[in-house]
Amino acid sequence: MPQTAMTQDDPLEDFQRRDFTFEDAAKRVYVAGTGPAVIVMTEMPGISPHVARFARWVRDAGFTVYMPSLFGRDGAVPDADEGAAVFRRACVSAEFRAFGAGHTAPVTQWLRALARQAHADCGGPGVGAIGMCFTGNFALTMMLEPAVLAPVLSQPSLPLDEPGGLDIAPDDLAAVGARLRADDLTVLAYRFEGDQVCRAERFAALSQALGDRFVARVLPDSAAHPEPPPFFQRHVAFPHSVVTAHLIDEAGQPTLAARDEILAFFRRRLRP
Repeated sequence: MPQTAMTQDDPLEDFQRRDFTFEDAAKRVYVAGTGPAVIVMTEMPGISPHVARFARWVRDAGFTVYMPSLFGRDGAVPDADEGAAVFRRACVSAEFRAFGAGHTAPVTQWLRALARQAHADCGGPGVGAIGMCFTGNFALTMMLEPAVLAPVLSQPSLPLDEPGGLDIAPDDLAAVGARLRADDLTVLAYRFEGDQVCRAERFAALSQALGDRFVARVLPDSAAHPEPPPFFQRHVAFPHSVVTAHLIDEAGQPTLAARDEILAFFRRRLRP
């Protein structure tokens, strides 16, 4: 995909639009591809062209992508003011619980139901899931759903007020850890070294909780794209989005290597 496409709104015309409802909560889901399912959860402030590009990479690697619309304007280039408004609304939403550690976000129940449906639709050994930024930790909580086999946490940013806090209830975290050990599974996680939202303390807490089942990748700040979209330039003025806004789509770049490692992880777990 040409780099210039990242500066224009994406009509998402190559995705099928579906509505998925669980316990009276209905959300739009963008679906594309064939093969085992992978849930791609958008970063803040929504399904940007960069997020859609990553979803297409997953699709083209031989998977069926399920990309739920969780907030923001679908396909829009992240505008600084509009993105800030989306961020503020999400922060006060009970669905996400952006502040305070030790709580499981209610939206993860809907996401787990989506994973069950995606597995039923697509078959295969199970489902992959990647969360980014605001949704980063949701891929871990989704491990409470047996269909989910390949969780990826990209710069998990919640809770916003506790750098070493985890966005999951203690009992749920214990259950996830037990499942990882029992089923011989691992969690992949990514962050930039100088990320001021997903800091080293969060990865340390995840490592302490999950042990060697937590596989961390920390990229140097020099690997980040120097000119991300306007929302990031104004409100996230540091390396942050590993596989989307701060990815450099050039051979030999650490962010592109991270993308390739994630795709290989999905293949290993979902296409044996």
